[in-house]
Amino acid sequence: MSALLADPATWAALAGLVAMEILLGIDNLVFLSLLTNKLPQQQQLRAQRIGVGLALIIRLMALVAVAYIVLLTTPVVSLFGHGFSWRDIILLAGGLFLIWKATTEIRRRIDPGCRALSPPSAGKSSFMVVVVEIPMFDIVFSVDSIITAVGMTEHLPIMMAAVIIAMAVMLLAASPLSAFLRAYPSLTILALGFLLLIGVTLVAEAFGTHFPRGYIYSAMAFSSLIVALDLLSRRAQHLRGTRNGSDTA
Repeated sequence: MSALLADPATWAALAGLVAMEILLGIDNLVFLSLLTNKLPQQQQLRAQRIGVGLALIIRLMALVAVAYIVLLTTPVVSLFGHGFSWRDIILLAGGLFLIWKATTEIRRRIDPGCRALSPPSAGKSSFMVVVVEIPMFDIVFSVDSIITAVGMTEHLPIMMAAVIIAMAVMLLAASPLSAFLRAYPSLTILALGFLLLIGVTLVAEAFGTHFPRGYIYSAMAFSSLIVALDLLSRRAQHLRGTRNGSDTA
């Protein structure tokens, strides 16, 4: 464990994975707000904490199960002259799911003809119903999160720490985080691009082609830098336009 903590790649993987988990959890925040809004205001915060706590336990259990399955490397089936183990099957299915998820979400955000995701039905609900509904919806939205964690690092403690930190951040900063990402939608598109990259990597690894994680982190860091510079450039243009407008007046 000490060697793992002393490795800079560990902290790079943790930081990148926490950021990805948060960005991928925005839909969770939307549904969390919609579900708890059906309760009286004095019960909403308590329902959020209990529901997210149950969702966290379920997500960690699923993460442990998937992390164990990917250790099974004995071939169980052969296709196209290549032997596939349970690990390869999980990586292939997970990679294809991430590719489908990323392309579907990107299309939904750039195509004005696509319909938005349908929210849960409105109206009042009981406290226990909402508490049960929160982890149920989280199971649906956590599949991409779990597959992404397995694709970004091989160390289970890093995966679990990233999931715990990300869910704590989302619970504590749900409102400002949602507002920030609505103000800068390019960050969500960037995260979906990372999802597509990880999906392709998992499919390649399922067929026996290994990509060093450092290459993936470098590509993600460079892309993030370009997007950050673009946001700063737009902010500078906005400030210059505001300043020129006030000078003209």
